[in-house]
Amino acid sequence: MSGDRVVLGWEDVVALTRALAVQMGDLPFDAVLAVSRGGLVPAAVLCSVLDHRNVLSAALASYQGETKTDTMTVYHFPHDDVVRGRRVLIIDDIWDSGRTAVAVRDRVRAVGGEPIVAVLHYKPRRSAFPGEAPDHWVVETDDWIVYPWEGLRP
Repeated sequence: MSGDRVVLGWEDVVALTRALAVQMGDLPFDAVLAVSRGGLVPAAVLCSVLDHRNVLSAALASYQGETKTDTMTVYHFPHDDVVRGRRVLIIDDIWDSGRTAVAVRDRVRAVGGEPIVAVLHYKPRRSAFPGEAPDHWVVETDDWIVYPWEGLRP
């Protein structure tokens, strides 16, 4: 892809999430861990499509607007006992640098959970983790993706 700016609508996100659900098939997992904020909508749609109700959330940030920061701020993460010994499907909107997905994945793994990372968009050429990738993704791209929940503030 050319590195364009792609603006998605709500229907686009639902279609991408449905495609992710189809791709994952009957993959077994015990809980969905939605990465806030970008993974919240895809996780809700995915859980609806798959009729899954055990939804957790983690709030992390490595961007300030469109600017990447040097630090990963963790605002909230499920208690260790909630993920220990469970297959945890981590849902986020995008793997850009991969910093957020890897931080969540590694934290789940460190407490004895089995992480599975799924995203709508994957940017392998921007990833800070060569040789690593999400376990599942729908679109590989170089584009700057603008999701419908971005820019909603007045």
